[in-house]
Amino acid sequence: MAEVINSADLGFEKEIFKAADKLRGNIDASEYKNIVLGLIFLKYISDSFEERYQELLEEGDGFEEDRDEYLAENIFFVPEKARWDYIAKHATEPEIGQVIDQAMISIEEDNDRLRGILPKNYARPELDKRRLGEVVDLFNNLKLKEHGDSKDILGRTYEYAIAQFASLEGKNAGEFYTPSSIVKTLVGILEPYEGRVYDPCCGAGGMFVQSAKFVENHQGRINELSIYGQEANANTWKLAQMNLAIHGIEGDLGQGAADTFYNNQHQSMRADYVLANPPFNMSDWGGDKLAEDVRWQYGTPPEGNANFAWMQHMIYHLAPNGKLGLVLANGSLSSGGREGEIRANIIKDDLVEAVISMPGKLFYSTGIAVSLWIINKNKKRKGKTLFIDARSLGNMISRAHRELSIEDIDNIANAYHSFKKGENVQKLGYVHEASLEEIEQNNFVLTPGRYVGMEEVKDDGISFEEKMEILTAELGDLISESHKLEDEIREQVGGIGFDV
Repeated sequence: MAEVINSADLGFEKEIFKAADKLRGNIDASEYKNIVLGLIFLKYISDSFEERYQELLEEGDGFEEDRDEYLAENIFFVPEKARWDYIAKHATEPEIGQVIDQAMISIEEDNDRLRGILPKNYARPELDKRRLGEVVDLFNNLKLKEHGDSKDILGRTYEYAIAQFASLEGKNAGEFYTPSSIVKTLVGILEPYEGRVYDPCCGAGGMFVQSAKFVENHQGRINELSIYGQEANANTWKLAQMNLAIHGIEGDLGQGAADTFYNNQHQSMRADYVLANPPFNMSDWGGDKLAEDVRWQYGTPPEGNANFAWMQHMIYHLAPNGKLGLVLANGSLSSGGREGEIRANIIKDDLVEAVISMPGKLFYSTGIAVSLWIINKNKKRKGKTLFIDARSLGNMISRAHRELSIEDIDNIANAYHSFKKGENVQKLGYVHEASLEEIEQNNFVLTPGRYVGMEEVKDDGISFEEKMEILTAELGDLISESHKLEDEIREQVGGIGFDV
């Protein structure tokens, strides 16, 4: 089996997360997430502070408590009672929750960037203080140095923990997590070396972290990227702020959580790269109040689905040579009505550079099949669009979840780059390049399978009985959901005096 990239390349981070899991008890995964991620972040900034503190101590000029000495190095200043060694001394006391809450408060007071972001609910009665103390002890006793740079490990652990919580939260994970293999595929295609990178629905900031890693891996400098993001969910916006900070990334995520359609916090910004995974098929987005919006250059999006509102918002924010990598549900490739008209107008404007059908079961939050749209304001090969059918790639890592290998991601990205160079990519078998005329002859439908042809799907090693178990379980969930919706409809209609 080829190397997978999401979890199999982790060792020590997995150990940390597993040990911290003892704290969970009866707490919901969504609440527990903020508690654990907050602790990882606290340990990270304390370790960063301590490293600089020791340097200043050795210099002997007495500046080790000077806040400016830390800010100048882009390190958060940590007040004495918020430092990890102080917290660790109180790990076995019943008041450990208050000690951590007070540490978070004092760190926020000393660092404007973190104000209002850190979790401060460790003193809550339902959180087992004995177990909380054990986790603090665990973090205190970690021999991080034996496994590499401690800050790097904590950054990776934060990233790993977000992915694990996505798995635990399942359907609720979509708002904060995009599978890393999808993010890495987009980054491998767009190659954001420098310039403005924007994600208008940034979740926990995974697109930014992978963009920065791409720059580092190619001997670039992170500070040549300017990060812009926006997120509507307040808790997720805080996770993103901590995620950027723990990876040493400066970014402008706006003044707080806000709806991108109604409160666009980067109104005049034009991006060199947009990478985004907006909510799929969002129906209640308030489109009726934005019918005349300046962003709808290719047509007013339907009120019942925000897919083409997101796409047009992102195109509106592209610089003249800007590129966009977007994850959308497959329905957007072939939908009719107003969506079909908008899609045709975007194609006629020669913006669609590539469309990639991704394999199923990549997401924890949904089984919906998705595709990647690559839109380029200044295509190198005018009048041409690349179609890649990648549905047979990847490996099942559990009964319900699939991941792409590094080799899979390289194959997709390399096909795109070869196409841009004008090389013969059709010999690959799962790729087709089409002219605008050919797309028009297909009624502006962009489903890659229509152009590439059907490819034999590889045996995934799962028996028919196992697949039926998975499918019937999913069907059961959908039926339960439909019953809930029916009850809601009856209640709403009953509320205005009618029976259904």
